[in-house]
Amino acid sequence: MYHRDVDSRTVELIDLLESFRDAEYIGEPVSQLEHALQTAELARAARAPENEVLAALLHDLGHLCAPEDAPRMDELGVLEHEGIGADRLADLGFRPEVTDLVRSHVAAKRYLVTTRPGYLESLSEASLGTLRHQGGPMADAERAAFDADPLRDAKLRVRSWDEQAKVEGLVVPGIRSYAEMIDAHLNEKSVP
Repeated sequence: MYHRDVDSRTVELIDLLESFRDAEYIGEPVSQLEHALQTAELARAARAPENEVLAALLHDLGHLCAPEDAPRMDELGVLEHEGIGADRLADLGFRPEVTDLVRSHVAAKRYLVTTRPGYLESLSEASLGTLRHQGGPMADAERAAFDADPLRDAKLRVRSWDEQAKVEGLVVPGIRSYAEMIDAHLNEKSVP
């Protein structure tokens, strides 16, 4: 199914993330890469399963790999970046237990805005801005479907780490520390 070996797909992904080392993260005090690494480190610190750590690391990939003509949310990144990123990851060989979490991190924000008192007020200005482009609070039917999803809790964990991962100057392990985990996932092995 894949025309390239696992090593070349892993290197491609790591190189893409590294190329955004200094790229602004939609009005937040961290770069795109810093945000990804902080999100993944929060997942690791929580002893999350591999699929959640990878989803945390890669949840905003769609901002980085979207075509130049992709619709934008003003100065707040790529509209529907969650689907673009999930599709790119699937093309690279990531399994649904990762891509589904990536695809749903925006829906998780909308769900939390709808169901958790005070959550809306806790969002950063940038996150509030993107929310306006992303559909705002969920309708009752969307909320019920999200509640029924077996991955609901994992989706909410990824979202929580996403919101916390905006700490300026925080030192965390670099992107290459995830190479073995990415390789193992693409090879369908588990990393301890």
